[in-house]
Amino acid sequence: MTSERKTSAPATIRRGDPLPAHLLDDGERMSRAELRDVQLRRLRATLRHAYDNVELYRKKFDEAAVLPEDCRSLEDLARFPFTTKADLRDTYPFGMFAVPMADVRRIHASSGTTGRPTVVGYTENDLSMWADVVARSIRAAGGRPGHKVHISYGYGLFTGGLGAHYGAERAGCTVIPASGGMTARQVQIIQDFKPEIIMVTPSYMLTLLDEFERQGVDPRSTSLQVGIFGAEPWTEEMRREIEERTDIHAVDIYGLSEVIGPGVAQECVETKDGLHVWEDHFYPEVVDPVTGDVLPEGEGGELVFTSLTKEALPIIRYRTRDLTRLLPGTARPAFRRIEKITGRCDDMIILRGVNVFPSQIEEIVLRTPGVAPHFQIQLSRRERMDHMTVRVEARPGMVPDQREAAARTIVQRIKDGVGVSVEVVIVEPDTLERSLGKLRRVKDLREA
Repeated sequence: MTSERKTSAPATIRRGDPLPAHLLDDGERMSRAELRDVQLRRLRATLRHAYDNVELYRKKFDEAAVLPEDCRSLEDLARFPFTTKADLRDTYPFGMFAVPMADVRRIHASSGTTGRPTVVGYTENDLSMWADVVARSIRAAGGRPGHKVHISYGYGLFTGGLGAHYGAERAGCTVIPASGGMTARQVQIIQDFKPEIIMVTPSYMLTLLDEFERQGVDPRSTSLQVGIFGAEPWTEEMRREIEERTDIHAVDIYGLSEVIGPGVAQECVETKDGLHVWEDHFYPEVVDPVTGDVLPEGEGGELVFTSLTKEALPIIRYRTRDLTRLLPGTARPAFRRIEKITGRCDDMIILRGVNVFPSQIEEIVLRTPGVAPHFQIQLSRRERMDHMTVRVEARPGMVPDQREAAARTIVQRIKDGVGVSVEVVIVEPDTLERSLGKLRRVKDLREA
């Protein structure tokens, strides 16, 4: 993919172009051996900080019969207990903070739609580090000083908007803080302000593309060169859909509020082969989701993170519930990669004994000609059996025969590829709920 038509940017972003050496920070210049030395030193300090200042960690370490000094190597971290979302909810709101409230400069929180929100705090140093790792992520995605960054992540307690905002400023970019919603206005702003980069959830990007086309504007004609997409799992099929409709580079950013927010890991535009974890600040493990045993590099399991430099809320072996595997670094050799997150332990649907992930359905929908990339999974009960209905939007102008053929194709591909029988309903264009933030693909009607 080339970007010759887009000449307004200070620098054109092309796949395969390495980041200029002068834009690499000190962490990116480390060797793998140097990085491991830094990790161990910071890990030991973090364990001591957590043990001394957070009652929950002191209790967990004591129950596991481990002390911070027992961590003599990075591998010793496996002896320490996990932290879960339930721990943060049980200590709501500030029980996990490791510094006095007078030292906390900002508070963020999850939505709390499934229970108490998880609350996180940041010292001045935490905020500076967060801006640094997001700036590093933007540079890895192809961003350069002078680029304009259109931020459509939500602002407020959600970490996405402000995390991206301060990182883009730290990277020397010009920020357009659009936030979420007002889709028609966002399309106009993109046309008028001519940003080179957009940061947004991938599902809302599809909503923006639909609005471009509704207004009669070719999304490939805009100034955009790169989309940095995160906050929800998305597939390679969705990457292809976005890149083909926009002629931009679609790259992945990863983060979660319990660890810091966006900027934990980033896909590099040179390779687009998974997300490099910024391991000088966040130590990754992959564990068996059932046993909790640490798995070797290359084996798939649940992603676990330990913060190495956070002050207000150090996090020890946090179980993310995201499924991936660790791989050697490529574009940034010192930093290992995680594969693109396409599923979570708690997103898995068990349908008549078969494990089904929404990402599997998404890949099939996006490979089916004639239908739009918008779908919803509905779970219900019929004759005491679980039943799945996949509702998929037709594209404008799709005639009944084409809809029936598309439905049959999706049914067969799900049967062949996933191993379950489902019902597929092709619905009218623009009838499914659009995402303005994190997408909820599954509607469970079984309890109702």
